[in-house]
Amino acid sequence: MTNFWLFKSEPNTYSFNDLVNDGVTEWDGVRNFQVRNWLRDTIKTGDQILFWHSNAKEIGVVGSAIVVKDGYPDHTAWDPLSDHPDPKSSPDNPIWYMVDIKPLKEFMKIITMQQLRDHPALVDMVVLKKGNRLSITPVTQAEYQTVISLSEDS
Repeated sequence: MTNFWLFKSEPNTYSFNDLVNDGVTEWDGVRNFQVRNWLRDTIKTGDQILFWHSNAKEIGVVGSAIVVKDGYPDHTAWDPLSDHPDPKSSPDNPIWYMVDIKPLKEFMKIITMQQLRDHPALVDMVVLKKGNRLSITPVTQAEYQTVISLSEDS
């Protein structure tokens, strides 16, 4: 069964264009236990992703991607030179997990947060909930299809 997700990234850190250029990337650096659990247990190869640019001039969905490798230990956690080390994590006792993703489609125009808020079928999207700070959130199949449709209309 395919699940649907929204992955957030700050474009000055890692943009959708970076993903396109890399072809495949490790989605590393997650340091939230709820999201870690999804990466470890729930997010699977073939799951569909909406790629969200946050902390940018225009915030919103910029493309789609797909999971190409199930969750595995995030080795950046035990690398003291990484951008997000965790000395409590080790190869023998990994705490954090990541998946690999690859791009599917870059949208011609960003689907802005306001466009999402204004669409009646998207009012319950987790990313739009007040106080949501998770870097990955679940998306329903209907929400995913609606956003893809919006990208094709622009």
